[in-house]
Amino acid sequence: MYNYVTLPPEQIEYTEVASKDDLPVGERLFLEIDANNIVIINLAGHYFAVNDVCTHDDGPLGDGELDGYEIVCPRHGARFDIRSGKVTALPAVVDIPAYPVRISNGMIELGLPRQ
Repeated sequence: MYNYVTLPPEQIEYTEVASKDDLPVGERLFLEIDANNIVIINLAGHYFAVNDVCTHDDGPLGDGELDGYEIVCPRHGARFDIRSGKVTALPAVVDIPAYPVRISNGMIELGLPRQ
């Protein structure tokens, strides 16, 4: 898994996914892009995007409770940092992908690695 947030800008391609108005504070936006399930989270006006799949058992992650910058898998309690995708608690041991998000002209743009 990879923290795409750390890639240099020239290796990222941004895609508009929604209007900023479509994702109020505290809400989540679920997407499927290139066969990847991704959730974008608006946490206090800051946007974070991670894969919507727990690496422990491939279950859905995006509906999990937020505890600060951690998302808690609703199935078995694994935790991940939404800023980097790093595992912060077992039973997961493999990080999840994290993606850069930006706002441009009122639109939410998701950054994906260039192919």
